Amino acid sequence: MRVAVDAMGGDFGPKVMVEGAFKAAQEFQVEILLVGVEDLIKKEIKKSNSSGPKITIFNASEAIGMGEGLLSFRRKKRSSIRVGTQLVKDGEADAFVSTGNTAAVVYISKKVLGALKGVEKPALSLLVPTLKGLTLLVDVGANVNCRPHDLVQFAIMGHIFMKNVCGVANPRVALMSIGEEETKGNDLIKQVFERLQVSRLNFIGNVEGKDIYSGNAEVIVSDGFTGNIALKVSEGVVETVLSMARTEIMKNFFSKIGFILMKRNLKKLYKRIHYSEYGGAPLLGLSGVCVVGHGRSNPTAVKNAIRLAKDFVAGDILEKIQSEIAVFSQGVTV
Repeated sequence: MRVAVDAMGGDFGPKVMVEGAFKAAQEFQVEILLVGVEDLIKKEIKKSNSSGPKITIFNASEAIGMGEGLLSFRRKKRSSIRVGTQLVKDGEADAFVSTGNTAAVVYISKKVLGALKGVEKPALSLLVPTLKGLTLLVDVGANVNCRPHDLVQFAIMGHIFMKNVCGVANPRVALMSIGEEETKGNDLIKQVFERLQVSRLNFIGNVEGKDIYSGNAEVIVSDGFTGNIALKVSEGVVETVLSMARTEIMKNFFSKIGFILMKRNLKKLYKRIHYSEYGGAPLLGLSGVCVVGHGRSNPTAVKNAIRLAKDFVAGDILEKIQSEIAVFSQGVTV
């Protein structure tokens, strides 16, 4: 399996991307195609003393910065994001992974790869840890404006992902709203509720923001605007709580002793809730596999984003989404 990796992506660029890519090549037995400015990639490889037969460099003379906009997406024809997605389009790579500018990855991958037949809006989906396992949030930022039909498709794609990648036999699907009652929410949510209620999906109704981490649903559906805010709030809360905990621990001798005694368990907790363990967000509905990682990804996050891309390909998720969406588009409620 060949995974193209945007070596210029993220806040830390080639240094982190190269290290994470080499770790993935060694652990997951995948061939890595590092895409970016060739001289910079070679420099990082030399500095890290990494080597291996499963690494190939594809030169891309341009990079899109984290703060750049639509004009750059269109103008930079040799950006690492465009070259990487083109490798997937041409069949030279099975998947593309980037921790770069999310808007650029979403825009360019749609342009280059296109959507699966019957899918109008590919959606960013992210696995998050819960009290009972994992929950998939769909969409977390690709589509700000959505129609009822779009959210129903998000639910179908989320169902297929959790069933085939995470092994959940009959995923529970919920709809993000401002209350659990059927009557709560705006017109969009009410219309989606009605459609999901009569579908063959295991729809359990509305959930509120506080329920994201309860584990009561394996798939939670929202428009990208709502999903992105929920995600960013969650990240902020985790970082704030961890920071406050560190401050409290250092206040006195007894709390330091308690920390030493609990250190092992605290490391397990940190590993469970930290985004680096879950890699990235697959763009569900694209006619190709694309995983978008966090801009602040460390090498572990990069490695796990590549693992997620590998699992997506190995599970034939594209074909399964295409099949289910085809059934739905023929007028059969899935």
